[in-house]
Amino acid sequence: MPSSREAIRVVHQHGASAAPARLAFVTSTPLSVAGGSGTYVGITELARFLEVRRVRVRTYAPAFRWPSFTLTRLLFNLTIARRLRGERHDWVVGFDLDGFHYGRRPVAPYIASIKGVIADELTNERGIVRIMLGVQAAFERLAVRRARAVVATSRYSRSRIVEAYGIPDAKVVLVPELIDLRGWELEHGAIAPCEAEPPAVLTVAHMYPRKNLPVLLRAYARLRADGIAFQGWIVGDGPCRRRWERLRDDLSLRGRVEFLGTVSRRELADRYRRAAVFCLPSRQEGFGIVFLEAMAHAKPIVAARAAAVPETVADGEVGILADPNDPHAFAQSLATLLTEPGLRRHMGEAGRRRVEVYRADRVAGLFLERVGAALAGCGLA
Repeated sequence: MPSSREAIRVVHQHGASAAPARLAFVTSTPLSVAGGSGTYVGITELARFLEVRRVRVRTYAPAFRWPSFTLTRLLFNLTIARRLRGERHDWVVGFDLDGFHYGRRPVAPYIASIKGVIADELTNERGIVRIMLGVQAAFERLAVRRARAVVATSRYSRSRIVEAYGIPDAKVVLVPELIDLRGWELEHGAIAPCEAEPPAVLTVAHMYPRKNLPVLLRAYARLRADGIAFQGWIVGDGPCRRRWERLRDDLSLRGRVEFLGTVSRRELADRYRRAAVFCLPSRQEGFGIVFLEAMAHAKPIVAARAAAVPETVADGEVGILADPNDPHAFAQSLATLLTEPGLRRHMGEAGRRRVEVYRADRVAGLFLERVGAALAGCGLA
């Protein structure tokens, strides 16, 4: 990843104008952690740190919620476009499919920021959910085709956008997810780490099929059979939670593995502080903000060698990557870290150094610089 100075030089070479003063953020993602998961975190943190740079950000979100999220998204997009055209903004940034209708006749440059490639996510779904995601993917395709620039969070996501939606690779700029390290430090920095006993494995996930938690639960069953001391903490909620709780019980893991639901930021920081290892076996991630959170808390990671995960989690440096379909491989990786505290510390310290690249103030600057350069190339900055 180029340094901020290098990115600024790219902007100057393209002749980009001064940074925008007014941005519109358009999102139909629920504006809460419980409803919006990592997408909500990424959008709100980016807005906050752009405002630190004296860029005014106004976020447009639905004032209504239909039982169908797909219907909510489509109606919101059809109704918000006229309003956006009647107000003054330097750029309009739509997240995922949001803004596709505005992009048909934009007044200000329209940028599509893709947090999760819907055409990729739907491959892990079935039935009506897959059908609804297919509808959303069709409109996300319109969004990226109508946008003047497209923002992807990883090389993996960029490749999926280009392949699934048929746009030129050059139209897509890379801006990674970001993390407010200072915010997490305020939650836990003054408290010395004190690992739980037995050692705890923390998982944080919105419980969709692609999060792949059955592999983790079966890995836990192997750890128990091998006599490895551990406890599992699973934070989050979602449509698969009840099914996965039943699987936990079928594997006789009740008492060893807790499903904690949605917790406060302070409690989550405390769980990170006391955990020995962070593990998420997700088979599809466009980036993975929770990996940044784990590294911010100096926790080694066990994750799947899949999608964008290897770009965020350096295998053998900050954690161990395993086959997403192999509970035995996950059990072995977890056993290695649970039984070797020196290795845990080494990988945790490496992660804490690595996460500095994703500091929110730095990434907010990259967003302005790289999008500005892309628009300048179109003569629109």
